[in-house]
Amino acid sequence: MLSIILPSYKGSDILSRNLPLLVEYLNKKNIGHEIIVVDDGSDDGGATQHVAITNNCIFLQNERNMGKGAAVRNGMLHAKGEYRIFTDADIPFEFDALEQFLRYLDFKEFDVVIGDRTLPESAYFGEISKTRKFSSNLFSFLVGRFVTGGMFDTQCGLKGFKAAVAEDLFSVSRVNGFAFDVELLYVALKRNYDVKRLPVRLRTNETSTIRLAKEGIKMVADILTLKLNHIRGKYKERNTA
Repeated sequence: MLSIILPSYKGSDILSRNLPLLVEYLNKKNIGHEIIVVDDGSDDGGATQHVAITNNCIFLQNERNMGKGAAVRNGMLHAKGEYRIFTDADIPFEFDALEQFLRYLDFKEFDVVIGDRTLPESAYFGEISKTRKFSSNLFSFLVGRFVTGGMFDTQCGLKGFKAAVAEDLFSVSRVNGFAFDVELLYVALKRNYDVKRLPVRLRTNETSTIRLAKEGIKMVADILTLKLNHIRGKYKERNTA
């Protein structure tokens, strides 16, 4: 029923601490699932693969380090689940959010469900550094104002899709860096997919791989690129006839 994609870059230690907890939770709830760990070209001597196999997960690997977007895309297009969710390797949000996501994708029949850390019921920004909070809020405001039409929290690391929607969006996505979330929502809104925002609660707050100055500049460049991609017709729907 459910595919969970976990992108990882040099994240074997983080996965080893958090992956068993996720597996235990899903088994306890009797949720039919597959977990796909996608290693984004880590040179770790097979450590990430070992953690994945030890926890009965599917292991995929990009030949070189391409970016989080490329890793998530790889996992999504290999997934078999009717519903597909991706989150970060430290699985930062409370596990019960997965059940909420499934509820809105299945019974409520939304096409896309995203975590939104700005919703009143969320518990996130009070638990992170002021620098990270400021940069996240600034980026989200700019994206929401100029790209996604008021949908401000594009960067929450928890998003879910129906299978057909995931295959559609990820088959045309092109951004490999951290701005891939923006691209996904941009195309989803252009497709008029039904998007539901849900509150999230922080479970753990392990070290992020984002370097604010470097990645911030690249994310802005990626946003400009996705606008150009749309103008050039690179996000056209596939011909399914």
